[in-house]
Amino acid sequence: MTKIGFIGLGNMGGPMAANLAKAGHEVFATDLSIGAIERAVEAGCRRADSVADAVKDADVVVTMLPAGAHVRSVYLDKYGVITHAKTGALFIDSSTIDVDSARAVIGAAAEKHFAMVDAPVSGGVAAATAGALTFMVGGEKDAFERARPVLENMGKNIFHAGDAGNGQVAKICNNMLLGISMIATCEAFNLAEKLGLDAQTFFDISSTASGQSWSMTSYCPAPGPVPNAPSNRDYQPGFAAAMMLKDMRLAQEAAHRAKAATPLGAQSEALYALMESAGKDNLDFSGVMKLIRGDL
Repeated sequence: MTKIGFIGLGNMGGPMAANLAKAGHEVFATDLSIGAIERAVEAGCRRADSVADAVKDADVVVTMLPAGAHVRSVYLDKYGVITHAKTGALFIDSSTIDVDSARAVIGAAAEKHFAMVDAPVSGGVAAATAGALTFMVGGEKDAFERARPVLENMGKNIFHAGDAGNGQVAKICNNMLLGISMIATCEAFNLAEKLGLDAQTFFDISSTASGQSWSMTSYCPAPGPVPNAPSNRDYQPGFAAAMMLKDMRLAQEAAHRAKAATPLGAQSEALYALMESAGKDNLDFSGVMKLIRGDL
């Protein structure tokens, strides 16, 4: 049994912490939300009333936080992880944040002789609950190997992406591709229907032809062809458009710094931003179909 401090018990962090407790670890869980802590305790975790309380005896610290500023604060502040963790603890940050913040925090941890990896996830709430997440891990090989057994309690696919921050690179590039492909899939279904080809027939053809993609075959944005897709429950998430927009913005910020041309990424970010402006970013990201159809 490993003692684990878990910070950030939201829609993703809550079930991740619960799976660690289910695997037999002693999980000290904390969050700004008292309700989230109580739910974690009901799932088998132990209550921690502060970051310091969560990490002081932990062999491993896992964080799942909204943005880079939160990660910097939780690790670097005088009441934070680096100050209060015990010698030799391993840090795992599974937040999706900007690459610069990930590398800065891992560097600060290394200066204090702590091993740390960035390990953002793919799979959404359903995969978090099922313990079936994909982890994209950046950091030194030894730190990755130390993190792997912990990550395996929360996910089924664990990839080492290379140096510190490369987990975030993999995540934002993957989600930029996903955001673009979803919009392209929506446009194709919309055009097919406008030209008199019904969604099911187009799906049957394209899902077995060169135009097939995950956005079509697993998460079809047109109601009907994929029964468990959000399109069949009026685009209730799922993976909210607000979260996709966050990832698209991170990708564009990184592209700007790297001087990388991503014109389709930029256009896709603008379309998800229109969902935000319309107050519809609480819909699943596949709900961009409503925007394409003019239904927002």
